[in-house]
Amino acid sequence: MKLQRDKVVAAALKLLDEVGMDGLTTRRLAEALGVQQPSLYWHFKNKRELLDALADAMLAEQRPVDRAAYPDWRDWMTAQAHEFRRCLRAHRDGARVHIGTRPQAGEFGDGEAQLAYLVAAGFAPADALRAMISLSYYTIGWLLEEQAATEAGRGPGQAPMAPDPQRYPLLAQAQAVLSQNDTEADYDYGLRALIAGFETLMVRPQA
Repeated sequence: MKLQRDKVVAAALKLLDEVGMDGLTTRRLAEALGVQQPSLYWHFKNKRELLDALADAMLAEQRPVDRAAYPDWRDWMTAQAHEFRRCLRAHRDGARVHIGTRPQAGEFGDGEAQLAYLVAAGFAPADALRAMISLSYYTIGWLLEEQAATEAGRGPGQAPMAPDPQRYPLLAQAQAVLSQNDTEADYDYGLRALIAGFETLMVRPQA
C-alpha cells in the first residue's frame, strides 16, 4: 500500500513528542510506520523537508484569531501571539522545529488580510510586516528558552533559585521571575512592551 504523506507527518509529530527533535530520525520514523527507510524519500528528500512539514502541521492546529472580534489592533496582536505560542508549545521542541521556516504561497492570502487589518489601523505596509515578524521572532525565541529549560530540568518549579536577600535584595524581591514561577506573565510583559513600542512607531496622518 502506498504510504500517504499525511500519515507520515502524523507519525512524525507523534514521534517528535516522544523523543524530541534530536531523537527524530528517518530510521526511527520508518520503524514507527513499519516501512523501509527509502520509502520516506518519496515524500521528503531530507530531514529539513520533514521538519518544514511538521512546522506546517503545527500551524494548521492554530485557531484563527477573528480580526472582526478585535477592533483594537493591540488586542488582536496579543491574541495572535498567544495562539502562535500555544501551537508551538503543544509539541516537544516545537520552537526548534519551526525556527528558520518561511511563509509558503498558500499562506499569502491570510498574510495579506492581516496586513490590510493593520494598515487600516494606521500602519504602513512594511511596518505592519515588520511588527508581525518581530512578534513571531520574539515568541519563537522565548519558547526556545522555555522548552530548553524544561528539557534540562530547569523549568518552572523544577529548580527554584533563592538568592540571599541580604546580599541581593532586589533579586530577592524579583524571586518569582528569577524562578520562572509564572512564565505566562513573564512572556506577556515582553509582548506588551513590544506592542507598545509598535504604537510609538506608527505612521499617523498629519492633523
